[in-house]
Amino acid sequence: MPPALSVFLILFLAIFAQSVLGFGSALISMGVLSTILGLQTAAPFFALIALALEIILVIYYRHALNLQNVWKLTVGSLLAIPLGLYALKTLPEHITITVLGVLLIAYALYALSGLQLPELHHPAWAYSLGFLSGLIGSAYNTGGPPVIIYGNCRRWSPAEFKANLQGFFLVNSIALVIGHSLTQSYTPVVWQYLGVGLLATLLGILAGTRLDQFINPTLFRKIVLWVLIGLGIHLVIL
Repeated sequence: MPPALSVFLILFLAIFAQSVLGFGSALISMGVLSTILGLQTAAPFFALIALALEIILVIYYRHALNLQNVWKLTVGSLLAIPLGLYALKTLPEHITITVLGVLLIAYALYALSGLQLPELHHPAWAYSLGFLSGLIGSAYNTGGPPVIIYGNCRRWSPAEFKANLQGFFLVNSIALVIGHSLTQSYTPVVWQYLGVGLLATLLGILAGTRLDQFINPTLFRKIVLWVLIGLGIHLVIL
């Protein structure tokens, strides 16, 4: 399959999942794109895709967005982004790919376990989990799991969950695009795939927002999580 077609199909499915569940695009995309394009190309490429995606989804879910719920997370995340970008640039790619695989497996197993974590009230949790999200998000574009865990522990409603995640991811996406620009990560290969990526993003959003009412979200979520485990295992054994 031509690389451009592979990129299109991966992004379409990943963005479709994000539109239905509120998360998943980065976890799915980076799990596959890193093996097709290499992590050094996949990370800045998906940062651009994520920025376009979050702008659209924030507008779509704006009625349920509560900035008060995410500003502490965002502060913690922004502090960590330079460290993650440094790790992406300096660590050997086979190490970072393996770590990405472990992260995918660990998060999917946590989500499938059905663990009911205690409610988190102290502000330190927001800053800490935001920092962890920024660290792994800037290195792998997969900063969702710590924020998803935080949202679950804060008992956000489904509408709040989707909207707050998009608001958080939008600010992080802007910071990441700036960071990748400063580190000169936007190579010609990144721009070569951008048009295909944006088309897949638009079509994935349209499909997801139109079809989510016909999809069983619990079953779809389990399918996505098992896919993440498979992707994670693939990355670890590469």
